[in-house]
Amino acid sequence: MNLQEFLSIFISSVFIYNVILSRFLGLCPFVAISKETKPALAMSAAVTFVITASSAVTWLIYRFLLLPFNLAYLRTLSFVLVIAALVQLIEMVIRKTSPVLYRAFGIYLTLITTNCAVLGAAVLNIDMFFVKGRPVAGSFYYSIFQGFCMGLGYTLAMLIMSGIRERLELSRVPKALHNFPIAFIIASVLSLSFMGFNGFKF
Repeated sequence: MNLQEFLSIFISSVFIYNVILSRFLGLCPFVAISKETKPALAMSAAVTFVITASSAVTWLIYRFLLLPFNLAYLRTLSFVLVIAALVQLIEMVIRKTSPVLYRAFGIYLTLITTNCAVLGAAVLNIDMFFVKGRPVAGSFYYSIFQGFCMGLGYTLAMLIMSGIRERLELSRVPKALHNFPIAFIIASVLSLSFMGFNGFKF
């Protein structure tokens, strides 16, 4: 466990293999909530928290429950249950502390439960930091840090997208491209730009 590994995880998770723009996970809230920066930032914070917390909990469950009892085939089911519980916790906190923000999220806060970016991060941590059923040295810390960095990458993509879409509200966009069509075009251009971090491959 060294600083170079953490730096590699940070650069890889945020830029090279960005969870939205390179792995194409979590696209539903990316397109639906990125109209304004404030809701996009709040959603990103919630997703980052869930990814980070679920990375820690799913590692512990896989290491001390699923592997010892030969239940690795229940990985996806158990991970979804952990993520659902964390989302319910966040939903209750937001509902109590900020009803306005809770109403702004609408159904999308609940949909973090089925956000493939969160489940993808948990599964990716297991695939990367377990070799032949054994955790690599420092894998618990790597998993938590990678989950947090994937949340940062998610936040970066959401903020870039919301910033562009807010500026487009002041521009003359052809009627046929209003809302989702222009959002998909922007997302594709952003994805191409992030591909540059990994180099174009044909």
